[in-house]
Formats: sequence, C-alpha cells, structure tokens
Amino acid sequence: MGFKIAVVGATGNVGREMLNILEERGFPADEVVALASRRSQGTEVSYGDRTLKVRALDNYDFSDTDICIMSAGGAVSKDWAPKIGRQGCIVIDNSSAWRYDQDVPLVVPEVNPDAVAGFTRKNIIANPNCSTAQLVVALKPLHDAARIKRVVVATYQSVSGAGKEGMDELFEQTRAVFVADPVTAKKFTKRIAFNVIPHIDVFMEDGSTKEEWKMVAETKKILDPKIKLTATCVRVPVFIGHSEAVNLEFEKPITADEAREILRDAPGCLVVDKHEDGGYISPLESAGEDATYISRIREDPTVENGLNLWVVSDNLRKGAALNTVQIAELLLERGLIQPKKKVA
Repeated sequence: MGFKIAVVGATGNVGREMLNILEERGFPADEVVALASRRSQGTEVSYGDRTLKVRALDNYDFSDTDICIMSAGGAVSKDWAPKIGRQGCIVIDNSSAWRYDQDVPLVVPEVNPDAVAGFTRKNIIANPNCSTAQLVVALKPLHDAARIKRVVVATYQSVSGAGKEGMDELFEQTRAVFVADPVTAKKFTKRIAFNVIPHIDVFMEDGSTKEEWKMVAETKKILDPKIKLTATCVRVPVFIGHSEAVNLEFEKPITADEAREILRDAPGCLVVDKHEDGGYISPLESAGEDATYISRIREDPTVENGLNLWVVSDNLRKGAALNTVQIAELLLERGLIQPKKKVA
C-alpha cells in the first residue's frame, strides 16, 4: 500500500524539483497531487513520465492525504500548515515559517534524524535554509570527531535561491549587457549580472541580514547550541549551486588528512580535493547532483585546531527539495507514518 502525497507550490522551482525527486527516488506514492494558488490552477507539471494538472490549494481536502510537502513561501505556510496538520496530514515545510518554533523539529536526515519524532506536537516538520543544509552536512562528522567551537562562513549563493524571478533577472540583465540595452534591477537591490551583492533577505538591527541570522539560529538548533557562528551571505551571478568558504575552530586537534578521511566516509558528503588545477568542485558541477561536495580542505595556521573548507551543493536539491523528500523517507524508515487508506 502506497502513500498519498500533496506538493504545495508545485509550479515553483523547488516544487517542480520536489516532484522530480519523488519520482527519481521511487517514493512509494500511489497518488501525487500538485497544488498551488488559484491563479496556477490547471497548469501542467511533470511527475516522471506523467503530467499532473495543478489544483487549487484553497479548496483541497487533506483528510485522506498522508504527507504534504510545502514550498509556497512563509505566509502561505504560516496560514495553511496548522490547518493541514489538524487534518492528520504531516506537513514538511520548506519555508522559514516554522524553523524556529520549539514544537517543530528542524531536520537534516544526515545530521539529526532522531529529531524527526518530534513532529507529533504539531504535525509539522521544518526544512532548513538552503545555505544551512549543506553546511551542517559537512560540519556534523567533523563536530563528532573534534567538537567545533567556532565557524566563520562566507556564502556565494546562486540566484535560484531567490526563485524563478531571480533566475530570470540574471538572464535578462546578462543579455542586456551584451546587446547594450538598459540594465534594470527588480528582484535584487543592485545589478546581479557580472556583480556580487552582499545582501540576502532584510537587514537586522545589528547590521547582519536575516539570511545570516538564519544560518546562526538553524546551525545551533540542528547541530549544537554551543557552536558560535558568524556568516556573511552574498548573492553571486550563478544560476544554480551555493558555495561556502568555511573556517572552523575545534576544541580538539584535527589535521586536514584526518578531516578528509572523516568526510569521505560521511553520509551525504563527497570529497573532491586534489591539489591541482580543477581538483575541486564549483557550483556549475554540483547542479543536478544530490551530494554536498567538499574541497580545499586545509589547516588554518592562524588559530589552534583550525581548518578551512570549500563546500558546494545544488541549493534546489539538498538545500530544499531533496532534503524534504529525505525527511519523508525518514518517516517511513522509522515507522512513524502509515498510509491512511489504499488509493484507488
């Protein structure tokens, strides 16, 4: 007997990727329903070889649905996730709406799988921010080995993190530059084509941006509240794939060679680290891949027990769609959910 799955936000970049990954990984679903706002009703989306017609979220009954995977933005999730959960459907939400709620587990299956059991309080499980997800996958095995004290991270985040509008803006601005048309900024605060913007999300009172704050709060919740983390988050003119330059300070000694071996054996990690031209991963090569890639592993001589890493991942996959599907798989593996009924 398979499950009935609803994907909310099915017409967006992440929603479409969720449908792709559900099919790719052979998730045991007897029925998959694509949902979005009324204006997208009737739009067609792909699910493997099949085509699904999008239905309106407003009038959908979740009472016979087992799992709802959401990527429709924080406002929609804040309103709808509790309603869906009360109908006995488990919500796995990709927005920031529930990440910091103490009654909602924030889960990366390779890092804190045991936390998933906490979903019963609200029937909601939160997916972390894309930049956090790949970071903690790389940090977890190293933290277990030598205890991380402090993290300094600078991100190089692709425009797909800002949705289809961000991708369209990079394409349109790049074209405008080449044909000498006026370059206009709509989605981003400054021109993104052939530029970098050290500003993602809104500014906080202390001068950091909310994206930077998210990385701090989420790493503490997922991995360890004692870890100190400071981040600078930057938007770069790349379509897909987030990169991070990570500096780590540990409580115990750890060499670059030891870190390399630990990460090679770690779930979700792939080490590509040759000291030669091209012996590392760039975001272009991570696009369409499930792994979190780690390169440029080296000791930092300026601090005691310090390491530097270069961490790259497809933000639409591990940072969003893949992680939500992995959470759904985790629920099945641990026997925490059973199909409500056989779908005809």
